[in-house]
Amino acid sequence: MTITGALGSAAAGSGFEVRAAGGRLRGSREPGVAVFRGIPFAEPPVGELRFAAPRPAPGWDGVRPAVSYGPPAPQTDVIGEAPAEAGDDWLTVNVWSPEPDPAAKLAVLVWIYGGAYTFGVASRPEFDGGRLAREGGVVVVTFNYRLGIEGFAQIEGAPSNRGLLDQVAALEWVRDNITAFGGDPDRVTVFGESAGAGSVAALLAMPRAAGLFRAAVAQSAPGTFFSTELAADIAAACADELGLAPTAAELAAVDPALLALAGDAVTATIMEQARRWGQPARRSILFAPVVDGDVLPATPWQALAAGASRAVALLAGHTRDEQRLFTAMSGLLGEVTPEQADTALQDFAPGPDGARRYRDAYPEASPDQLYELVHSDWLFRMPTLHLAEAQVAGGGRAHVYELAWSAPGMGGALGACHGLDVPLVFGNLTGSQPAMLIGEPTTPEAETLSARMRSAWTSFAMDGDPGWPAYEPERRLTQVFDAPSVVTAYPEERSRLIWQHHSFPVLTLAGE
Repeated sequence: MTITGALGSAAAGSGFEVRAAGGRLRGSREPGVAVFRGIPFAEPPVGELRFAAPRPAPGWDGVRPAVSYGPPAPQTDVIGEAPAEAGDDWLTVNVWSPEPDPAAKLAVLVWIYGGAYTFGVASRPEFDGGRLAREGGVVVVTFNYRLGIEGFAQIEGAPSNRGLLDQVAALEWVRDNITAFGGDPDRVTVFGESAGAGSVAALLAMPRAAGLFRAAVAQSAPGTFFSTELAADIAAACADELGLAPTAAELAAVDPALLALAGDAVTATIMEQARRWGQPARRSILFAPVVDGDVLPATPWQALAAGASRAVALLAGHTRDEQRLFTAMSGLLGEVTPEQADTALQDFAPGPDGARRYRDAYPEASPDQLYELVHSDWLFRMPTLHLAEAQVAGGGRAHVYELAWSAPGMGGALGACHGLDVPLVFGNLTGSQPAMLIGEPTTPEAETLSARMRSAWTSFAMDGDPGWPAYEPERRLTQVFDAPSVVTAYPEERSRLIWQHHSFPVLTLAGE
């Protein structure tokens, strides 16, 4: 019996029980789905486990309530919406299932949120998996992972990429437990946006993640991956804010909230380090996955081109106007000067003649447009396209999309900006910050586009086919989500040609 039938007459919030590996769980009944929140997948990384690799959570006796989200990893309120939960049990998962029956064997979508590897929490309303699970017939999983200094700082005495190791631990929990919730551990798809997509890209390159998922979706994957030298230098600057050495022994004695504030303090003056830290400083990027040769042996582009995940189906795409959101947040929307455009081109265009190539390729572009184009291409659009191209070069299969729909929210000024895809993919078109981009009341056009994207994502999770041809170097067929949506040659051809020989190398200290 499906959950829709089983719960059709049940009151919202009444209990539903499953037996997971750690013990029995009681979740809640919501329209068309059973929901289980705040399930620990690893021990709290505090005390002796501070800055350690995650350890499996112990089991429990009796029935454990699973009706409330777990607390977020330590972070500051950088986007004006601080998470309300408190506590140190940061590493928890949440599950939405339309059929919590071990015999159901439904496809599973596991979400990794973004937030510059610095902020984010699975409990945000835009990540509610109810509609995606109910209407798509899939199990949806979200989880928290360590961020900022706790998760990504390169510090002595601690493993690199602890946030990525948390993600692997969450996927191991899915492998070992998802059958009880009606999911099929052999049909797991990871999907994420922004830093979540960068995490997906990293997982594709990580030996520890091999075999934990059969498909991956990278929505606006950033191209920032740090060397150990750059990451250690940034960690030293953060520790110096507290008068400490960048070691696990010293930092473990510091309140996690204070560590997050130390990271904010470094970010506030990060342009002072532009000559030493290079492009990340110019974009106020303090943390990223570290190519340490162990947890992450190579960049995703190197790893995929070498065939590291050729057996994993990849869906990769970006929005048309990625940078527009950040330009608006900085107060520069419509105000970019020719000098600011020149600086952006010099800082971020590829190769010694990159600035000239942009001007030649886009002769009609205004300073605002050139500024947004090069920033969009450097951070999100071209890294995402190159991820798909590396997968194909390594013998794998990739499907590519672009979201080009100009959302009517915020007066329509932000176009198809960064983050617009999140509410559309989850179907949560109201009640969150990203949903403000769509505007209220929600239009039939937005509902239609959301339904199309949700169908593509769930179809891809079920059988690896999102509904349009795979990307290949000759035709470069791309699904353009718009009103109406079309399949066409990759639409950002001019930028593709400018960046076609760029390798997206590891970012390191200036001069190294």
